[in-house]
Amino acid sequence: MSEPTPPPVTSGASAGAGPARRESSAVARQSSTAPATTAPGKRSSWLPGPAQGFGVTFATMFKKVTTEEYPEVPKQTKPRYHGRHVLNRHPDGLEKCVGCELCAWACPADAIYVEGGDNTEDARFSPGERYGAVYQINYLRCIFCGLCIEACPTRSLTMSNDFELADDDRQALIYTKEQLMAPLLPGMEQPPHPMRLGENEQDYYVRAPQPGSAAEPVVGERA
Repeated sequence: MSEPTPPPVTSGASAGAGPARRESSAVARQSSTAPATTAPGKRSSWLPGPAQGFGVTFATMFKKVTTEEYPEVPKQTKPRYHGRHVLNRHPDGLEKCVGCELCAWACPADAIYVEGGDNTEDARFSPGERYGAVYQINYLRCIFCGLCIEACPTRSLTMSNDFELADDDRQALIYTKEQLMAPLLPGMEQPPHPMRLGENEQDYYVRAPQPGSAAEPVVGERA
């Protein structure tokens, strides 16, 4: 009966090859995942850091200074500057606001409050069925974005160039309808009064503008 064959005996060099190979592969993985070190960037100027920082200051010191003598000399704004709002009128003095409240809905700051009222034959304030009975703008909230004038369907609400709205009384910065209404120009009549430009509201909104009327600021834009 033959004896079992013993397993082959490996040499010391071959026995230690497995762990050595695993250690070398682990070191290779660590070196591949380690962040690569970059050399510091070369400075583009021979000046030291503080001198470069003060270079902007020194360059500004010798520029011409523009001094505005405000408020002695009022500042001239751009023609399309977004300033205080104005509620416009028709050439006969009737109000263009119809109390639709679209401006209040479009305001992102919730700064406009409108209450519509019904016109009657004895008390007519606008050509349509309704008018703005209560109109308030809270300039503590207004951000002068102009979305309200874009939403107005009758171009009743526009923005003027008046920017002097500062006040030390918070209540005084809530402008009412009487403060926002445009002044009566020559040829206008203080509402309420009957319609002077036609028999119905279409005669006011579907009509050719009057070039000679000061209440038609859109004529210049249509030209």
